[in-house]
Amino acid sequence: MNIKSLLIGSAAALAAVSGAKAADAIVAAEPEPLEYVRVCDAFGTGFFYIPGTETCLKFGGYVRFQTEFGRDRSGTSDWDSFTRAQFEVDTRTDTELGALRGFIGFRGNADSGVGGATAGTSGNQGSGVFVDQAFIELGGLKVGKFYSWWDDGLSGEADVLSTNALFNSIRYTYDAGSFWAGISVDELEGTNAGFVTATGVIDPVTGLEIGTQEADNNVGITGGIGGNFGGAALQLIGSYDVDQEEGAVRLIATAEIGPGTLGLAGVWASGANAYYAESEWAVAAEYAIKATDRLTITPGAQWFGNVANRATIVTAGGDEFSGIITNDFSNRDAWQAGITVDYKITEGLSTKVAVNYYDEDGADTDQWNGFVRLQRSF
Repeated sequence: MNIKSLLIGSAAALAAVSGAKAADAIVAAEPEPLEYVRVCDAFGTGFFYIPGTETCLKFGGYVRFQTEFGRDRSGTSDWDSFTRAQFEVDTRTDTELGALRGFIGFRGNADSGVGGATAGTSGNQGSGVFVDQAFIELGGLKVGKFYSWWDDGLSGEADVLSTNALFNSIRYTYDAGSFWAGISVDELEGTNAGFVTATGVIDPVTGLEIGTQEADNNVGITGGIGGNFGGAALQLIGSYDVDQEEGAVRLIATAEIGPGTLGLAGVWASGANAYYAESEWAVAAEYAIKATDRLTITPGAQWFGNVANRATIVTAGGDEFSGIITNDFSNRDAWQAGITVDYKITEGLSTKVAVNYYDEDGADTDQWNGFVRLQRSF
């Protein structure tokens, strides 16, 4: 065998071995591509896409500590402190029928001690966690538990322009940007529990007037229109309480004037009803002064014409019951005036202080009321 034949054979052997080893080699699989969270800017800041979907998600809420003082405080003290936690989940998706929204707002009120008022009420006293809002919205249609147009008041804390504003409702709103109009059907169960009808008959044992508790299982209808005109805005709403067979109408107007915003409001009720039962009529005014980028000072006042009659009566079952007498409003007037101070301490942390003075004709109810609040929002 010559050297040439030996070299050719060796090269062939090496090629065969290399081919066999290449066939047996393990090829590492490429890693799956990572799906990072994407920002969703279609519905405003704070939204992001849920991975693997086209649904946008946003978390929000706040933690609040507040001390209230004055009338309507619980127990024998004229002041009350509580802590509140609010957590909100907002989901939105673009569909062929418009934006589809689902919203859940959880609220927890933490008062001193254990228990107290029912957690599902809007009062601050008591401890418990409940669903504050939960609704579905598609285009202009909105169904679920949410705050009605009656919750849209002036920015200060010196006015009382609604009695109840949170219902299970079915609402449709036409929104053209600078103009809107809508109608809502509201469940009023639980809102008329404090209404009673007086009979004029005195119970010989207690000396209290005998009365009957009003029905509390019906519905209400609300209609509203509004618009924005440059630096001014206008809102007119009207509601009818089927239980009480009474209604209420309210008008709110705001305009940017000078260094602040002027707010005016008026409300009228045919009788005490779930939407407004404070007085037969009322007018309110405020001026929110933007002193600095962080400080807003809002003086305000309200006049109550023919305030609601409130009394303790004896029901047909013999139990004492305190509530609003629905037969008619009184002939007493009242007024309230005060100031609200909002200050942004830093990003996400703010404080609010409200001080008001209330005076009612012919009644020993003139006194100071208000609150001090510290809130961390996110």
